[in-house]
Amino acid sequence: MKDSDKSKEELISELAEMRQRIASLEASKAAYQRMEEALKESKQKYQLLAENAADVIWTVDLDMNLIYISPSVVRLLGYTPEEARVRKMAEVFTPASFEAAMEVLGEELERERRGEGDPNRSRTLELDLVHKDSHAVPAEISYSFLRQPDGRATQILAISRDISKRREAEEKIRRSTEKLVNTLEKTVQAMAMIVEMRDPYTAGHQRRVTQLAGAIAEKMGLSEEQISALRLAGLIHDVGKVRVPAEILTNPDGLSDAEFSMIKMHPLIGYEILKTMELPWPIAEIVHQHHERLDGSGYPSGKAGEDIILEARILAVADVVEAIASHRPYRAALGIDTALAEISEKSGTLYDPKAVSVCLKLFREEGFKFD
Repeated sequence: MKDSDKSKEELISELAEMRQRIASLEASKAAYQRMEEALKESKQKYQLLAENAADVIWTVDLDMNLIYISPSVVRLLGYTPEEARVRKMAEVFTPASFEAAMEVLGEELERERRGEGDPNRSRTLELDLVHKDSHAVPAEISYSFLRQPDGRATQILAISRDISKRREAEEKIRRSTEKLVNTLEKTVQAMAMIVEMRDPYTAGHQRRVTQLAGAIAEKMGLSEEQISALRLAGLIHDVGKVRVPAEILTNPDGLSDAEFSMIKMHPLIGYEILKTMELPWPIAEIVHQHHERLDGSGYPSGKAGEDIILEARILAVADVVEAIASHRPYRAALGIDTALAEISEKSGTLYDPKAVSVCLKLFREEGFKFD
C-alpha cells in the first residue's frame, strides 16, 4: 500500500510540474506574441515615417549596392523606388560627386579597420545627384553606419535632401557681395588717389603695400574674406594723411617733433573717417592699428601682441618694407636689402614673426618684386 501511495504522490507532483511548465510556456508564448506585435507595430511606424519623409532615406551595403530607398526619391530624382533600386549608385551621382563620396567612405572604412569606429559618428556632404531627366540636383547627404550587435559596420544609412533653393540663395548672396566689394574697391581707389595727389612722393606707396600684404596673407593661409579686407585696408591705410598739411608730407628737410606727432595721428584720423562707413570687414580697425608694434611701442594706441589684429600686423610688415625700400622727400631709397634686414632683426619684437618669415621667403626665394 505504501509503494502504491508513493507512486500516486509522485504522479500528482509530476502533474503539477507539468501544469506549471504549460503555464510558463503559455506565458512565454503570450510575451513573444506581444513582442512580435510591438516589433511589427514599430516596423510599421518607422516604415510609415520613411515612406512619408520629405528627405530621401537610403540604405546601401558597404559595396554601395542599394538595399532600400524611400518613396520620396520620386520628388528628389524623378525615379520610383523600383526604378532607383535597379540603378548602380555610380549612376545616381555625378562622376565627381561619386568619386568624392567613395573617398570619404574609404576614410571611414579605414577608421573601422583601425578599430576607431564610433556608433555616434556621422558625416555630412554636399554632392550632386543625377535626376532622371539628366540634370544635376545639389543635395546635402548625411550618413552613418548601421551596425551589428557586436558593433561591426555592415550597412550605410543615408538621408538626402534637395538644397537647390539654398544654393540659389547662396549664389544671390555671392553676387550681391561681389557687387558690394566692387563698389567698395572703386570708393577706396578714389580715396587712395586723393591721398596720393596731395603727396606725390608716396604715389603708389599704398598700392605697393597692398600688393605685398596680399601676397603675405595668401602664403599665411588667411581666408578670402580676410585677404579682401586687408587689400582694401592697404589701399587706403594712409587716408588719414588728408588732414596733414601737404608741406609737412613733402618736406625735404626732415620733420620736427611737432610735425612727426601730427603725422602719427594719421591712423586715428583714418579710423575716424572709415568707421562711419558700413563695411562688412574690419577695414577701419586695420587702418587704425597698422603702426602698432608687438612690444607696445607703436602708435596711436600703444597696443601690443595679440591685441593687434592679424591683418594689421601683416600690413605693418608690408608698410615698413615698402617705406624703407622706396624714395622719400627727406632721403633716397634705402633698398630692399635694408628693408628686409630691418624686419628680420626686429621680428618678434616689433613685427609679427610669421608675417616676417613669409615676407623674407617671398623676396629671397620666390623672386617677389613690387610692380
